[in-house]
Amino acid sequence: MRLFFAIDLPEELHEPFAAVQQDLADADGLSFTDPEQAHLTMKFLGDTPTADEADDDEPTVHDAKVAGAAAVDAAGLDPFEVEVGGLGAFPSAEYISVVWAGVRDGTADLHDLAAALETATTERGFDVADDEFTPHVTLARMNDARGKDLVQDRLRNTNPTVGRFTAEELRLKRSVLGHDGAEHETVARFPF
Repeated sequence: MRLFFAIDLPEELHEPFAAVQQDLADADGLSFTDPEQAHLTMKFLGDTPTADEADDDEPTVHDAKVAGAAAVDAAGLDPFEVEVGGLGAFPSAEYISVVWAGVRDGTADLHDLAAALETATTERGFDVADDEFTPHVTLARMNDARGKDLVQDRLRNTNPTVGRFTAEELRLKRSVLGHDGAEHETVARFPF
């Protein structure tokens, strides 16, 4: 199973999320995230076997669940407010692979949770994260550069707000790749 930890955007933010995407709709070469699948990725684990499928030292789905519970406990968080807004791009505005909405409020709690997840998952045998944690929600992926100028214009000249919500739980999610992109299913929940 392809697993990752995330905080899902609540249903009431799906429409404002789609409105921010709409401002990028004329940029050719973008594939947009389904608003119902929008989330803050906290830690990507990758392909993770069940206990029956694993080699001796390989971390399993069970290890991921244990790490999620340990991380939430270690972070000691209560439900907290998150505001999603602003635009950014990975790896940079010059070479755009991903266009995202950032986080304006709640970053300290998200960084605490990400650090706790990094510790808990690596202790259970998962790989160290490749990149520094940047709280964001993916709006779109750029498949080619045809719409790059429009995206760069939006990055420089707009500062949209998706909205606020109360983060109440971390979720362990399974990503299932299909013809229309990835579908995400919740495997386990870890309330704050």
